[in-house]
Amino acid sequence: MKLPAPLFEGTLLRRYKRFFTDIELADGSVVAAHTPNTGSMQQCAVPGHRVLISKAEDPKRKLKYTLELIRVGEYWVDTHTQRTNRLVEEALRNDWIAELKGYAVTPEFKIGSSRIDFLLEKESEKVLVEVKNVTLIRGVATACFPDAVTTRGQKHLRELLDARQQGYRAVIFFLVQRGEANEFSPADEIDPEYGRLLRDVVAGGVAGGVEALAYKTLITPKENRVHEQIPVVL
Repeated sequence: MKLPAPLFEGTLLRRYKRFFTDIELADGSVVAAHTPNTGSMQQCAVPGHRVLISKAEDPKRKLKYTLELIRVGEYWVDTHTQRTNRLVEEALRNDWIAELKGYAVTPEFKIGSSRIDFLLEKESEKVLVEVKNVTLIRGVATACFPDAVTTRGQKHLRELLDARQQGYRAVIFFLVQRGEANEFSPADEIDPEYGRLLRDVVAGGVAGGVEALAYKTLITPKENRVHEQIPVVL
């Protein structure tokens, strides 16, 4: 997926009020940029990190700039969570995810009182896919989710298991935005209940469990795309 262009380089000064960041540009001026991310962004929203921001031309926007990428160590990290599902949809439609090839794709599928990110259909088979954006690293190279306690994420796991027991194939898909990651595990030290639930729903029961997949992205200042699978360690 192509990123907005042009992008302007700057330095992150601070994040505040959840969706606001102050960015110092190369000429020394400081602008406020919107950050489309509700998580803690720990390891990413760190003062001094290099960032890339886009500028909107819409006169109705209060904040003209949007935070697009943050440089963490040797890699760019995409913290723009409104782009997450579009990245996965692109990969699904292009058959870049080996376990989910050849399906018709319907985003935002309503089941019961909830919406799951994707319904995939092929002949009589139906697959529900819920996507989570991952920007946290534990240790040297273990990607982790969540970066804050997530009751909503816990609810999604329960819904996926319920769907599995109704006859759907069900997948929790972790989109890992850290280039150094070589495996994925739940962040038990942050949200132990999420880790417990993830293990439980993957174990499943008589009907079988929810599948957990983790794929890493490949990010440059020009584009981001789903790149390669990494192991899920539970």
